[in-house]
Amino acid sequence: MSKKLVVIVATFGRTEQVARLLAQLERQTRLPDAVIISAPDANHVPSNIACRFPVSSVFGKTGLPAQRNIALDAAGDRFDIITFFDDDFIPADDYLDGVSRAFMQQPDWAVVTGNVLKDGATTAGFTWEEGIQALREAGTATEARGVDQLSAYGCNMSIRAAFIGGLRFDERLVLYGWQEDVDFTSRLRARGRVVSLQSIRGVHLGVKSGRVSGVRFGYSQVANPIYLIRKGSVPLPIGLKLMSKNLLANLARSLWPESYIDRRGRLRGNLLALSHVARGRVEPEYVLEI
Repeated sequence: MSKKLVVIVATFGRTEQVARLLAQLERQTRLPDAVIISAPDANHVPSNIACRFPVSSVFGKTGLPAQRNIALDAAGDRFDIITFFDDDFIPADDYLDGVSRAFMQQPDWAVVTGNVLKDGATTAGFTWEEGIQALREAGTATEARGVDQLSAYGCNMSIRAAFIGGLRFDERLVLYGWQEDVDFTSRLRARGRVVSLQSIRGVHLGVKSGRVSGVRFGYSQVANPIYLIRKGSVPLPIGLKLMSKNLLANLARSLWPESYIDRRGRLRGNLLALSHVARGRVEPEYVLEI
């Protein structure tokens, strides 16, 4: 028996991207049974949505973890699979079919994350046309074994709904979230395997609009890993490696920053968070005061 699948898209200020993603979902060889768009208000959602699958919108708080939680509550127990896509992620046409088959064939899998062919989050980003071209050039996917992971990548992750229960994203990781996907999916490892699957593919454009300021993001780069280490959802070596990697990158590039990254702002945020941590203050939500 096929499993019911819902796609959840949390968005802020990217109506054009959401419209394009919905059009891309129309191309899926296995259509979603529903799509839930979570936004602060109706101004962030495209008007005149017409798709071959039901599309609903939910409104409330601003911030990735909170918006995803509102959508999870709206989904309730109506679906077997919850797929989260960033609004600037382009799934291959057979993406959802691959997810459905994976969960049907592997009853112990809790989370499946796909193969990101190109990731604009680490570069200046890609246009929609460049993302489609990358998918076209990738050709036909070959079957691959799942590889166990500590956590999934939030731009594209699918979860067996029965394993979620009352688990929710940590809303102390405010605004952009930063590591909210790691926290949420690593906690699911107690209920099933967290797996990456190379045959399920897509492109993350890394659109820069709608993101938080450099100082705020830099603060989160330090405060959030420390918070999650103390919480127990991220191992100490991994959290410290992630934090130090970003701190060193911001320090090294602050003299000659990339045009698309506010390295100096991030470094200021890093140092502010370190000063707070040194005084025993670990508060991810402090970015709201910056």
